[in-house]
Amino acid sequence: MELKVEGLNVFYGDKKILNDISFNIKSGEITTIIGPNGSGKSTLIKTISRYLKPKGGSIYLDKVNINQINTKEIARNLAVLPQVKDVSSDISVEELVSYGRYPHLKFGKRLSKEDKEIIEWALEKTGLLEMKDRCVVTLSGGERQRAWIAMSLAQKPKILLLDEPTTFLDICYQFEVLELVKELNKTLGITVVMVLHDLNQAARYSDKMLVINNGDLWEYGEPCEIVSENLLKNIFKIDADIYEDKVNNCPYFIPRKITA
Repeated sequence: MELKVEGLNVFYGDKKILNDISFNIKSGEITTIIGPNGSGKSTLIKTISRYLKPKGGSIYLDKVNINQINTKEIARNLAVLPQVKDVSSDISVEELVSYGRYPHLKFGKRLSKEDKEIIEWALEKTGLLEMKDRCVVTLSGGERQRAWIAMSLAQKPKILLLDEPTTFLDICYQFEVLELVKELNKTLGITVVMVLHDLNQAARYSDKMLVINNGDLWEYGEPCEIVSENLLKNIFKIDADIYEDKVNNCPYFIPRKITA
């Protein structure tokens, strides 16, 4: 599913957070939003998912304005994994994943055989089938994040929005989550839009990178175009040496010093 953002303006009170943002994400791409703290990355994700209402501009799913699509239909096509996730201490992994089927249920209806098969499929895809009876709170950080992704996957979405999915995770779990996202994108063709802080991870796991700075769209393109001395110095305030990762076919950098 294609995602198009056109002239987006978002305010918190009188403060403008996003300024005339426009871009187009093709179906099946992984796009990562990067930028300094407070630049508007999470605000952009929340606005695309309709958690926030823009003051101006439009968002389209396959050329249809999201304001013309009812909430349940949005939930069938677009799944969101926010930064902060609350869950009851006694909820099982399987029960959490089952929540992903709710947008597909008719009023007053229970989970069907098909719904249960999709839940099992989502658990299997995320490597959680043997953990389905465990309480979510007993899982490791990486396992817990996989459970939330499984819930999103059970929605059978065409677009997956991930707001900092690797935050607070050790490096091994960060790798585990991003490898899972990449696999789901490749095998299921899901369009992925995510926010990451680690630029090297963003370059490795993205088809496109979108740079937000002070609420403006600074640059949008392939990682080899985005990761540059100009970006690192002017947006992230560091001098760095940039190299080519020939195994993963992407750029990476090693910082030398802070410039600010």
